Amino acid sequence: MPASPGQSSALDLRELKRVCSNCSLSELCVPMGLNRAEVERLDSVVEVSRSMHVGDHLFRRGDPMRSIYAVRSGMYKSYLINEEGEEQVIGFHLPGELVGLDAIYPDAHQCSVVALDTASACVLPFAQLSELAGDIPGLQRQIMRLLSKEISSLVPRAADSTAEQRMAAFLMDLARRLGERGYSATDLRLAMPRKDIANYLCLATETVSRVLKKFQTQGWIEVDRRDIRLLDPDALGQLAKDDQSD
Repeated sequence: MPASPGQSSALDLRELKRVCSNCSLSELCVPMGLNRAEVERLDSVVEVSRSMHVGDHLFRRGDPMRSIYAVRSGMYKSYLINEEGEEQVIGFHLPGELVGLDAIYPDAHQCSVVALDTASACVLPFAQLSELAGDIPGLQRQIMRLLSKEISSLVPRAADSTAEQRMAAFLMDLARRLGERGYSATDLRLAMPRKDIANYLCLATETVSRVLKKFQTQGWIEVDRRDIRLLDPDALGQLAKDDQSD
């Protein structure tokens, strides 16, 4: 039934999943308020959904820009190799999030992205996506917004923040992103090993384990290997805010 003149025809996430076979595109569709026809057009440019295993790469640093990828399932890690040949983790990517925006300029990927578990991603050929952006008001603006968001996420965490603050902020960020995409915001499955979390937060692996144990002793979280349940998100959130205000 068509929307009345005073009623928005934009789709919410639940409706998007019914209309679009690639609900991993929610980061493009939902914030823009795309209508049904526009979602179907965006869906039509998706080429394939690639199934991947641990260690498989979506792309490597220096690969030419051909596509943007939308995570459909599982988790991916983006990383760089520094001058000393050491890996530097710069992000983790969840279902519904886009990766590959770093290559829009200068037409080559600036980092590598690898699967952390069994995962899949939809492929959006950039040439077709750019053409579509010319027809759908707001699409290009949304792509630029997401690019800006990706760049800002690379800003290093304050060196004077404590290990506890960094870990709390990390857990709350994961919870927020999962919740925004319809997943549980309290039951977190950490596909990444502790050493990757430590690398990302600029901490020692032993420190990550110690802080998680401390949070569990305080009754803030419950840890079962890679599964973490947030028992007191308010306390974690306050600690994370303290980190941001430092």
